[in-house]
Amino acid sequence: MGIFSRDPSVRTVYGHTFKWTSEHTPAEDFRPLLHTYDKVAAEALGSLDEIVPPVSLNFARKDIQETFEPKEAEPQEKKRHRDLFKLLKEHSNRDPRLQKLWTEVNKVPDWVDWAQIERGQNVFWRYGGPAITTLMFLSLLGGMGASRPVETLTRTGGFGASVVNRRLLETTQHTLGVHDGLAAIQPGGPGWESSVRVRLLHAAVRQRIVALTRADPSYYDVAAYGVPVNDLDCIGTMNTFSATVLWLGLPRQGIRPRPQEIADYLALWRWVSHLMGTPHDWLATPAAAKAMMESLLVSEIAPSPKSGVLANNIITGFEGLGPTYASRGFMCAETYWLNGRQLARELNIAPPSFYQTALVAGQCLFFMISGYLCRSIPALDARNIKLVRYGLFELLVHNRSKGGLGYKSKFAFKWIPDLVNIETPQGEPFPGRTKTLGGLRHRGVERTALLTLFFVGALLGFIAWLGVRIVAAAAGADMQWLGSSLEQLRFYGGGCAMLGHASRIYATLYL
Repeated sequence: MGIFSRDPSVRTVYGHTFKWTSEHTPAEDFRPLLHTYDKVAAEALGSLDEIVPPVSLNFARKDIQETFEPKEAEPQEKKRHRDLFKLLKEHSNRDPRLQKLWTEVNKVPDWVDWAQIERGQNVFWRYGGPAITTLMFLSLLGGMGASRPVETLTRTGGFGASVVNRRLLETTQHTLGVHDGLAAIQPGGPGWESSVRVRLLHAAVRQRIVALTRADPSYYDVAAYGVPVNDLDCIGTMNTFSATVLWLGLPRQGIRPRPQEIADYLALWRWVSHLMGTPHDWLATPAAAKAMMESLLVSEIAPSPKSGVLANNIITGFEGLGPTYASRGFMCAETYWLNGRQLARELNIAPPSFYQTALVAGQCLFFMISGYLCRSIPALDARNIKLVRYGLFELLVHNRSKGGLGYKSKFAFKWIPDLVNIETPQGEPFPGRTKTLGGLRHRGVERTALLTLFFVGALLGFIAWLGVRIVAAAAGADMQWLGSSLEQLRFYGGGCAMLGHASRIYATLYL
């Protein structure tokens, strides 16, 4: 099966070729999901509104880029917003609608296998680098190609160029949290709590946009876009965090997950989907999950001008910032590499240079060397999982000085839609952040990629030179020189293994 296949059931969509089967879902069959949503959380939110009323419809942001960020002296989010999760927990026994939601998120379905879910968590840490890269440039940035959900996102203001960094670091905190050990995702754990908080946040966004639409019917077209944060939107989101990682993101970076890893990772995200009130039967088997991913590619990816605005704001918002210190050109190259030229162009992402594309190739080589080496040696795999887990939490959540979030997000309703700021504008690059040679000027992902390219290039050059000399030596019977050359090759091989391990530690602690 390939792109030149004459089989009418074979399709190629944004660089992904697959065979359409009875397990796939036609676009028209998705239509009913546009008008269904998580009613359990919506009804619970109605009860919470009676306890603590929401923001008035007359509220308007001074600027769509405006957001609340805690000051250095305030490591936790300032209590400026009502804590929906805390209210739910405190009043769950006093209201039947709250009790229904609380019971649902605390009850463990029969299909949950905790041992499998724990293995699924380890899959994420095993491939931590390429997994985070996938979530950033394919799942989130590339996901802006789904123009319908973008209509909701653009109204929140959370993807303005000046705030998107904080916004996505909060999303990353939730992602890391659901993988942070088995206790974290079991009822009562921090990852479990974050999932319930995000579920309540989605309900609040939906409620707000629907209320604004009642006040001004031109604000949002429910008939065209569906109910905000509908079931199809939520399925699409869970898909980008699960199936997209396994069958698009990792393979496009040279990593092929094993069948057991695929099943385990899907089991984890099925449980997360359950907690977040998202339909999840499609995650029960790898075949069904892959078919859903491909069906969504066909039916949902259709970029609009607003898609390009939000996608470019992500790049602008992260340009030159820690912990990656990535240049705009490098991030554009990542976008082209992971999403393909067609989708990247439709999102109005600037074409990268050959140099930046080569750096992405170097990064993929780094991921392949460290990923395959670690997973083939159990002791090294366990150490790698522990190290990557610590490193990602330190850099992306705990350590603000290196670009991390710096506080524990409670996923409050901070980016509030209003009738004044209907769209998120495209942001301009920030003065002083523009870089052209990030790999040479700053430690970060580009430097690691550059070092990998240099090392692999030198190794391949030496092997080629050695091959020529071996042939020449064999022809001239210079066996003494041949033995010396083979000894050098063993030295380089040992150096390769040592460099792979050392560079993995360096990248985890300092990038």
